[in-house]
Amino acid sequence: MHALRAVLPPTQGPGPTGERPVSIWSRDLPADVSVGAHSHEWGQLTYTHNGMMRVSAEDSSWIVPPQRAIWIAPHVVHEVTMLEAASLSPLRIHASRDPFGGEHCRVVEVSSLLRELIAALELGEHPREPGRAALLGELILDELARAPSRPIRVALPLDKRLRGLCEALIDAPGATQTLADWAREAGASERTLARLFERELGMSFGQWRQQVRLAHGASLIARGLPLWQVAEQLGYASQSAFTAMFRKTFGSTPSAFFAGDRRRGAARN
Repeated sequence: MHALRAVLPPTQGPGPTGERPVSIWSRDLPADVSVGAHSHEWGQLTYTHNGMMRVSAEDSSWIVPPQRAIWIAPHVVHEVTMLEAASLSPLRIHASRDPFGGEHCRVVEVSSLLRELIAALELGEHPREPGRAALLGELILDELARAPSRPIRVALPLDKRLRGLCEALIDAPGATQTLADWAREAGASERTLARLFERELGMSFGQWRQQVRLAHGASLIARGLPLWQVAEQLGYASQSAFTAMFRKTFGSTPSAFFAGDRRRGAARN
């Protein structure tokens, strides 16, 4: 139902220790590849400097732009798909230093300070400077604990037929196919898929598709794309139609929703 993509193994490299609770291991990845489902003994802040990714865990999916990162707790199975070519730089955090009190997944805003600390830790990953890396790790943990949460989550179903449909829609949020069109591809009746949406996700196909489009839209806006382009990419008839749906879901217009990010960024600079 959707194109096959390359699936890569998770990165290797040193994990965190009690003396050095934060480590990092970066690699450049092309668009449309996945780091296959896996888990770690440590917690992970999944972050990319310069591209958008999708992270799936615990029957949910998050669209994450560079201004955001997602916390994945120890032993939580997750998968990362690159929506754009990017440098993936996950922070590995010792299980004893969980900054979010046992919360399994959380999307957070990456402040300008946190971004610079992560960049410095990458440069500080040198065996001759273990003290500096440990200090940077402590600063990162302190800043993470203060990071505002941005919960833009899309639920995923367990049923294999429905999950394939949902993953295809997440890959192409602007797709205009009806549920009947998707049913023909899935080899199931439209009525069966409609029942599965209600049973597994607690909403209709149209409601779930709106969630996917808004999650993508919020990430595109965070990257600075004009509203009219976001609306066009996601299949809305007009910018005003997209803004109305955004307000209905998040309780504010896109400009008001992201105004807090801009104010915080200005205050830190």
